[in-house]
Amino acid sequence: MEHFDTTSHPHRRCDLKRDNINGYDTVLDNPLTNIHVLVSAHRTKRPWLGQTEPTEPSNLPQYDPACYLCPGNTRAGGKVNEVYTSTMVFENDYAAVLPPPGPVTPPAAHPLLTVEPIQGGCDVVCFHPRHDLSLPTLSLSDVENIVDEWTRVYMKRGTEPGIKYVQIFENKGAMMGCSNPHPHSQVWSLSVVPTIPTKELASLHNYASTTHVRSGVPTGPDGHACLLCEYVHHELTVPGDEGRLVITNEHFVALVPWWAYWPFEIMVLPYKRHISSLVHLTTDEKHAFADIMSRVTKRYDNLFSCSFAYAMGIHQRPIPPRRDVDGIFVQDADDIAHLHVHFEPPLLRSASVRKFLAGCVSSQVVDLSMQFNIADRFEVMAEPQRDLTPEQAARKLRDCSEVHYLHTAQQRDMESA
Repeated sequence: MEHFDTTSHPHRRCDLKRDNINGYDTVLDNPLTNIHVLVSAHRTKRPWLGQTEPTEPSNLPQYDPACYLCPGNTRAGGKVNEVYTSTMVFENDYAAVLPPPGPVTPPAAHPLLTVEPIQGGCDVVCFHPRHDLSLPTLSLSDVENIVDEWTRVYMKRGTEPGIKYVQIFENKGAMMGCSNPHPHSQVWSLSVVPTIPTKELASLHNYASTTHVRSGVPTGPDGHACLLCEYVHHELTVPGDEGRLVITNEHFVALVPWWAYWPFEIMVLPYKRHISSLVHLTTDEKHAFADIMSRVTKRYDNLFSCSFAYAMGIHQRPIPPRRDVDGIFVQDADDIAHLHVHFEPPLLRSASVRKFLAGCVSSQVVDLSMQFNIADRFEVMAEPQRDLTPEQAARKLRDCSEVHYLHTAQQRDMESA
């Protein structure tokens, strides 16, 4: 019988509770969302004559008088930006959710046609006054300032009445739907916990209640097993040339998850202890978090020598914990959350060829189908599929330099002058 090879044979991966191999098919299952991914690594050999994307410009001006986010400029809604020198936060002029109170919803015409009112707020976090910079080209101290601002907004919004969830995210690049290249992220605060975080939290709770703690693995609240503590502990034991680790520093790892859907998807998470949210980070951990975010995005840009597009989101406790009379955080059920960052980039073969949704998809990826053209219908109608194995993607990212390609080019120009 032919030997099974993950780089040649289509497969779905699985956790230990599912069948491992079924012919040439295995189960790739995301234990956080219970979504399977079909891996078809042999498809990377096929020629590509389809759509290509224009590359992101790398010669943006330091200041753009037409940019709504540059210091001192007037935004589309008529408000004038402060002349900021570090980060700047303002309420989105075109917010997706509005503050309370909201109108009362009418009775449902049918039990299948219900409406749930949602209130909240949307903030924009500008990373830096320079129009031409981004996370990979900002200094480490600038990235630390951004982490501090994210933490501050998370704490402020998460303690407002009626807010049950705060989502920090960044869309980088026009192909990800970003409407302005000025470096910025968004923070949406909602009166409900959205679908994907709800699935992740349910999986974390289920794992904690049904799994025995393995020796030597950090634990979650009250000594219970943590799904992501267990997972990252295993990844650290896989030999480097075979594994999915990309970067490790003193407190965090960046890896291509076993269940990754996007070609060069990365998850960033702490590995020494269970950390529930940004507000739980020590000073050293916050520095390490900024460090690994900077290094991941540098490798992304260097992969295809371009400003690498991605969607990034921080998953943590829905809202910060309350404090007792002594100012100490009070532990509760939401501490089962394990702080982690999802990087989901669309590029696959080059700076101009992205992944297309291909006809068979889960509810999670259906939401993303609105952002991307659809090549065929498998991923929309059945389940997510990827061409590159996570191990291949991790290897390519490990091979990338952490000296940004623009800095390397500038150095060459200086030496040749």
